[in-house]
Amino acid sequence: MNGSADIMKRFKAKSSPSQLSRAEAMELRPVKNRHVVEERIGESEVLIEYPMTVKPWVSALLQRFGGRPESVRTKKLQLDELGTAVWDMLDGQRSVRMIVAEFAEIHRLERKEAEVSITHFLRMLGQRGLIGMR
Repeated sequence: MNGSADIMKRFKAKSSPSQLSRAEAMELRPVKNRHVVEERIGESEVLIEYPMTVKPWVSALLQRFGGRPESVRTKKLQLDELGTAVWDMLDGQRSVRMIVAEFAEIHRLERKEAEVSITHFLRMLGQRGLIGMR
């Protein structure tokens, strides 16, 4: 019984991803994906165009219904004024902490409120493959 508990501990330890501390995460520097194309819409908005890999079953489904099979499609995301302000700060030089501080100051927000909003936004951009972290 004790041996199986040891095996489970080892299995859990190997399968869990390494987690960054909050302090470590705030020091990361977001960088834009080089495959992203951005287009300015007026002064305060940006339209982001980015490639998205199509899963094979989706491509087969498209072909079955008369569409052309594709392995890569282009998606678009339009950012509002606040999203564009953050997007423009993603230069690979500023850390998340610096972006939060600058954003909070410019928009007269409490630092914690800006941190929650910006980290959520950066997480969404990361999930879509639009940014990476250094």
